[in-house]
Amino acid sequence: MRALVRSRASPRAPAGTAQHLVPPNVADDVGPENDEERHDAERAAEGGLRPGSPALSLRGRDPKEAHRTATTLECFFDLCFVIAVAQASASLNTAVTSGHWLTGALRFALVFFTIWWAWMNFTWFASAYDPDDVPYRLTVLVQIAGSLILAAGVPSAFEEGDLRVVTLGYVVLRTTLTTLWLRVARSEPARRRTALRFATGVTCCQVGWVGVLFLPAPARLPAIIALIVAEVCVPVWAQSAGMTPWHPHHIAERYGLFVLIVLGESVAAAAAAVRGALNRHHDTAALYLLAAGGLLLVFALWWLYFARPAHTLLATSHQAHRRRFTWAYGHYLIFASAAAEGAGLAAYTHLITGRTGAPPLSAGGAVTVPAAVFLITVWAVHVRPHRRNRVEQLAFPVVAVAVLMAARSPAPALLAALAAAALVVVVTLVDRAERVRREGP
Repeated sequence: MRALVRSRASPRAPAGTAQHLVPPNVADDVGPENDEERHDAERAAEGGLRPGSPALSLRGRDPKEAHRTATTLECFFDLCFVIAVAQASASLNTAVTSGHWLTGALRFALVFFTIWWAWMNFTWFASAYDPDDVPYRLTVLVQIAGSLILAAGVPSAFEEGDLRVVTLGYVVLRTTLTTLWLRVARSEPARRRTALRFATGVTCCQVGWVGVLFLPAPARLPAIIALIVAEVCVPVWAQSAGMTPWHPHHIAERYGLFVLIVLGESVAAAAAAVRGALNRHHDTAALYLLAAGGLLLVFALWWLYFARPAHTLLATSHQAHRRRFTWAYGHYLIFASAAAEGAGLAAYTHLITGRTGAPPLSAGGAVTVPAAVFLITVWAVHVRPHRRNRVEQLAFPVVAVAVLMAARSPAPALLAALAAAALVVVVTLVDRAERVRREGP
């Protein structure tokens, strides 16, 4: 642009030069000027291949890349995964309503682990390696198909303890990711040991999951626990050979988006249950209190999760393995409790309408326990590491206990929501005081 302006201002510039024939907005776009084009060209050059070549190698992305955001394929991946989340939430609601809350909670924990673990492993892989070429896209689409198979098997896993379909979907998800790790091993000699460890560990675990299906019923639970421990140890073992180039801002955004999706699913599940009860002309006052309390509670959970920027932790202190894994693995409880909240609100709707034999305390606990777990986990992985204010540090555990106690009240959702809203006020005031202190007089 400056050269073009100079050529127009200079009397020596030839009148017929090409510069005079190119509009400024076109001149700025000549060549690979935008970030994506430059990124593709640089990565192709590093791999010794031409830009646009169908055989582009799968090399790590720059962990300091500017303006890194979630791709449309990643968002599509998340939206398909929420189908499995919805199935798990609905099945938990059925279990609580029928009085089998302990069995339902255990099965929910297992099924949600398969959903969360498959989602999390792909998320961290895509943050480090995302060539967006045709083989990569097809591999991710196969993983999406695996998530739908898993979702189809959730009801039978809850009702009959039949894990065959869930296992099939999970194995499709995980073995497909293994092929991507093998691509990394072939493309990046510096991280070959890490990639091969991932591929080996994931493959061995999938063999174990298939083997569980052939075990007698008494031996299944110990085997499942052992396999869960093995699964969570694979990334720790693999990355001890070298860390993958994940992007802090990208990871924080991906986790935040999944929190939004799961909270949205909880709102949808509760709204559907309340709408169905209102259509049957039941106690409208109690239903309105439940609806208002449930909505306010979800609003407060959203506010509190996003009150602290996760990327600042991931880019600084959480580069260390122990803190990073604690943050990443701790989100299992955040995601699971957010999904369970919708099931609890729906179950309490059935209590109001008299369609459940569950005692009021169990139905109230289905509303308050997930909210308390969410608050404690957010405090542990998001708030406490920032080491901001003692009032705020104390407020989260106190409010979590108050939310739990609300299970004994006639309106647990509303009282839990008011307690969470009070915590939002505390966090907001602390933020304002910190901002004033930083800016100074």
